[in-house]
Amino acid sequence: MYYLPEPPIGLLFFGFFIGVSCGLAFQSTLKQQVMKWSQQGKQGIKADLSEMSVLLMPFWGMCIGICIFLAGGLEIFIYSRSISYIFAGTLTLLTAGLIWTQLKKLIIQLLEGGSQALDLDAFY
Repeated sequence: MYYLPEPPIGLLFFGFFIGVSCGLAFQSTLKQQVMKWSQQGKQGIKADLSEMSVLLMPFWGMCIGICIFLAGGLEIFIYSRSISYIFAGTLTLLTAGLIWTQLKKLIIQLLEGGSQALDLDAFY
């Protein structure tokens, strides 16, 4: 008799939990760094972008959680764990790279021009 494999509901919840908890850590770390850079800017000290490495650990934790969540969701429909993880890992790495590059550009823009530089509603 053939039995269908159990869906990886545990992986979905586990990945979601990791992604959300690391996302909250990333949010608070990012807020602290921006406040620190803002205070340094008010004192005339040039902000050092090498301190962005503090954000790497929660960022990659969030990416790993998202990858596990995506792979668990794909495994429900594909029934192949290896294909699910390859697809989810590729998608997560590409998205994480794009987000990290955009985040660096945004932080540079924020540090150089202040919060007015990020005004998206202004039409010039």
